[in-house]
Amino acid sequence: MAVDQSSNKKSSNNSTFIIGGVIALVAGLLFAYLMFYTSPETNIEIVKVIAVTESGCIAETMDGYSVNIGECNVKPGQYVNALVDQKVKDRAAAMNPTN
Repeated sequence: MAVDQSSNKKSSNNSTFIIGGVIALVAGLLFAYLMFYTSPETNIEIVKVIAVTESGCIAETMDGYSVNIGECNVKPGQYVNALVDQKVKDRAAAMNPTN
C-alpha cells in the first residue's frame, strides 16, 4: 500500500503562504496606522515664549499647552507666530483630562 506524499507537501506549502500573507497584511496595516498616528498636523498659532533652551524655544499656546517651537530669536515673554502640532496637544489633553 503506497501513501501519496505530494498532496501533503502542497497542503504544507499552502499553509505557509497563508500564514505569511496574514503576517504581511497585519504588518502593513500596523505600519499604515503608525504613519498616520505619528505624522504631524501643524497649524500656525500665536504663542508666548516662556523659555529659550538648547533644544529650542518653549512656548505656551493660547489654550495653555506647552510646546517646543524650535529655534527662535526672541526673549521670554514675547508673542510669536509658530507652527504647532495639533496631535501633540490632543495627546496632552488625553493624558491630563480636566474635569
